[in-house]
Amino acid sequence: MDTLLSNLAIGFSAAATAQNLLYCFIGVTLGTLIGVLPGIGPLATIAMLLPATYKMTDPTSALIMLAGIYYGAQYGGSTTAILVNLPGESSSVVTTLDGYQMARRGRAGPALAVAAVASFFAGTVATFLIAAFAPPLAELAFKFGPAEYFSLMVLGLIAAVVLAHGSIIKALAMVVLGLLLGMIGTDVNSGVARFSFDLPELSDGIEFVAVAMGMFGFAEIILNLEQRENREVFTSKVGGLLPSGEEIKQSVGPVIRGTMLGSFLGILPGGGAVLSSFSAYALEKKISKTPERFGTGAIAGVAGPEAANNAGAQTSFIPMLTLGIPTTPVMALMVAAMMIHNIQPGPQVMTSNPTLFWGLIASMWVGNLMLVILNLPLIGLWIKLLSVPYRVLFPAILLFCAIGAYSINNNVFDVFMTIPFAILGYLFKKFDCEPAPLLLGFVLGKLMEEYLRRALTISRGDPTVFFTRPLSATLLAIAAVLLVLVFLPAISKKREEAFQED
Repeated sequence: MDTLLSNLAIGFSAAATAQNLLYCFIGVTLGTLIGVLPGIGPLATIAMLLPATYKMTDPTSALIMLAGIYYGAQYGGSTTAILVNLPGESSSVVTTLDGYQMARRGRAGPALAVAAVASFFAGTVATFLIAAFAPPLAELAFKFGPAEYFSLMVLGLIAAVVLAHGSIIKALAMVVLGLLLGMIGTDVNSGVARFSFDLPELSDGIEFVAVAMGMFGFAEIILNLEQRENREVFTSKVGGLLPSGEEIKQSVGPVIRGTMLGSFLGILPGGGAVLSSFSAYALEKKISKTPERFGTGAIAGVAGPEAANNAGAQTSFIPMLTLGIPTTPVMALMVAAMMIHNIQPGPQVMTSNPTLFWGLIASMWVGNLMLVILNLPLIGLWIKLLSVPYRVLFPAILLFCAIGAYSINNNVFDVFMTIPFAILGYLFKKFDCEPAPLLLGFVLGKLMEEYLRRALTISRGDPTVFFTRPLSATLLAIAAVLLVLVFLPAISKKREEAFQED
């Protein structure tokens, strides 16, 4: 306990500097803004701002700002879901079911207040969980060799496939495509260019930001422009924010359960905020004595998912910080941000740069406090922003995406590279292929190849090294069991039914 408190003291002393407080405020404000505005999302926003962090001298400030955008979007997404019936963020899809119905009955204020308080409580708990579990996980990670890291990444990709929506075959295909795209560039061992088509711009591989912006930025813009805008904003119905005594009583249990469930699911590869919110809603509906009230304005349908998505968003930092392995596309961007500042993600960050490690963790609590202060008093401002037509917003989004892609290497080729990935992202959405596993495969591809080669070099080419080392064999066995289970007819059928309902 003393060690934990001393570590948190280091973190809060780093997070409480004027510079880091400013960047935390910028991050959570931007996160709330892009959460409120449908069709942007934290992934595209972080990808846009990633080049800007290159000029920042302190990597702690850069990571604090980017993290604030991510969990800030979870707050902002609930505002749009409740007032407009449009999820500003994918994890807020479930909130539309009951939050919007509460707004229609004149209870938008209490719904927004419960969502904000639930998110703050979940964020506080998740922050302390990260602080408590990160050191032992980092200690365990020091025992990992190349074989264990390779097996862990295999497990991470398989888990991402298992937890993805829709067809398992499509999800596997997306992972394989991501791994293949990650192989483009110069082989680190032989120095031979692979799949570069004699283009010097591809000798260092495809730029990660180009892939992320194309698939999650431009593709989303195209999809949003296809849909006719029909926003009914309940501006006149947002009165008092204070929930009734009965609403508070009905919210306490869902908030606690959502926090616990989201904290666990956030650690899993491919889990994060989206899986957490859907699972929390399903749990509350299942254990409720009056399940028929869900979908008609049940406060539990707002409190549980909102607590779960914020807890899931924050605990997804645990594998990234301790093992250096991203479990979600946003965490992949965080890894990229660390690499931009010459910081190798992994357990050594805790010992080599404790100020960054604990400062980032402490900033999450500070950011959650800022978000509560920001969200409730500024509801009027967010409502005005919701009235801005999307046709006015998207040119500005396109411009910033193009500037971000260009500024990484000051190369117009990177901007052109976003075009094929935008087309691919659009087609993937049309054919019900989830692009998130592709992005994880793309990020982990080079690392997997590196650890595979290291393991085989140490074992002098013996492939059984992955099965003779106990920890590596255990991780591969878990991956195999997950893959077998998800192909079982009963589970496969349920996945397809759940996807069609979504």
